[in-house]
Amino acid sequence: MHSGVASRISGRIRHWIGAPLGRWLDRRQPSPPPPGVGTAAWAAGPTSTHPCAHAANRAPARPGRLPARARGLLATALLALLLPIPTVQAAPAGVRTLLVFGDSLSAGYGIRQDAAWPSLLAERLKTKAPAYTVLNASISGETTAGGVSRLPPLLEKHKPAVVVIELGANDGLRGLPVGEMKKNLVTMTRAAKAAGAKVLLVRIELPPNYGAYARTVGDAFNEVAKAEKLPVPPFLLDQVASDRRLFQADGLHPVAEAQGRLLDNVWPALAPLLK
Repeated sequence: MHSGVASRISGRIRHWIGAPLGRWLDRRQPSPPPPGVGTAAWAAGPTSTHPCAHAANRAPARPGRLPARARGLLATALLALLLPIPTVQAAPAGVRTLLVFGDSLSAGYGIRQDAAWPSLLAERLKTKAPAYTVLNASISGETTAGGVSRLPPLLEKHKPAVVVIELGANDGLRGLPVGEMKKNLVTMTRAAKAAGAKVLLVRIELPPNYGAYARTVGDAFNEVAKAEKLPVPPFLLDQVASDRRLFQADGLHPVAEAQGRLLDNVWPALAPLLK
């Protein structure tokens, strides 16, 4: 493989499957010959049988064989290079964007994407508010800190008219400082308002076994909403959190059958923002 091509592919592989395999490819690229040694002679290797001959400098004349798992990763990575990278399409002219910005509770973790509550919202808007289209930019595992860094590019690109922020569950489950969570919610709220969007915070509540910390997390959403003059945050899992049958096996993510209830919990506070 030509060294320039190998370098470019190695760099792309780092992007797709991480640095370890990329470093393996780097080690398989032939190093340049030292001064006074011809390219052909360098590639052919030392004529001496001494084990130290060129050992510190010369790359192997014939690359070793990748393990089966690594070969599979390499094949997947090379195939990915040939596939188009999915992009989020901008809303058609004259259509306003409603941005749902959340974590796994809004990303449809463990269920079909078309069954997640933001997808059900998109269907409802076709009759209730046809001037709007839903852009679901939710990512499983997202925290409020991650949201602070990820939101501005979305605001700039899509210029949403309404932003629904559903973040904070992962902050709470990890026991992160509530003060930092509040600060991040305020930062995102102000960024969205500065971009011309109306904002709705969606409240998250932790299980009762989290004690006083759980109450502090739940209160944080109301406090931010009051300070920023936002609608009272609806509790996303209202009438769902207490019913174990409405959750997947992990006990954290609602099943597809519960997604309609999640939408119904959000809708009363959201609908006035669409007028």
